[in-house]
Amino acid sequence: MTNQSPILAVADLSVDLGGRSILRDVSFDLYPGQLCALIGENGAGKTTLLRTLLGLITQRAGTVLIGAAPAREHREMVGYVPQKINFDPDLPLRTRDLVRLGLDGQRLGLPFFNGRTRHAVDQALQAVGAEEFADQRVGELSGGQQQRAVIAHALVRKPRLLILDEPLANLDFGSANALVDLLGRLIVQQQMTVLVTAHDMNPLIPVMDRLVYLVDGRAATGTVAEVVQAEVLSKLYGYPVSVLHHGGRILVLPDAPENADVANMNRCAGHGV
Repeated sequence: MTNQSPILAVADLSVDLGGRSILRDVSFDLYPGQLCALIGENGAGKTTLLRTLLGLITQRAGTVLIGAAPAREHREMVGYVPQKINFDPDLPLRTRDLVRLGLDGQRLGLPFFNGRTRHAVDQALQAVGAEEFADQRVGELSGGQQQRAVIAHALVRKPRLLILDEPLANLDFGSANALVDLLGRLIVQQQMTVLVTAHDMNPLIPVMDRLVYLVDGRAATGTVAEVVQAEVLSKLYGYPVSVLHHGGRILVLPDAPENADVANMNRCAGHGV
């Protein structure tokens, strides 16, 4: 990676909200063609980190650079897929209409159609394998199909960084695996940088290059081999944990010394990471 510049560079990032420290000294770089998993339980700081990367929250200290410029100046380089969008089945919005809104949804007035717009929409639909349901109402699609439609919406402007918030949540096993395969293809075919938040990183391991593991606003970052070690995670959690490999999965389990804070330790009990 030495001959490339990072698409995303986060250095010593600290964020306070409501007088509370939410993120403390988080640092990591992402390069073209990398997928990074952002792992952490609810309350670990994942949402705050994403909102800071999107330029929606101002940090107390540190820097967030996208394409070597402050995040707020390069929002057009970022495609964002939120955790969950509920589509009314009766909403007269087709998949291709949703994708087109990624190009002109911020403008008032009637949408403007031309050959370039149609081509861009068709390319985004093809990239996620959504051609077969391009003319179906989004609210009538399955969960996996809706996820592909929303990703196409984020891709239509050809971002260099794609951020997905819990994209595997509420998907069945087959749909989750298909989505992971899709992300792997996007990385290879488009040299896109992808950041994915999740509670469980195991489904992402086949396509994952980097890991940001958040606990109470502090992070361990690096490759899976560098981060998912008992010594590293014990320091992050503040108590001893064990890392187990079983059936192709990685499990992080708390050790149980006398007088341990059981409620605190339950945060990582059986944590699939």
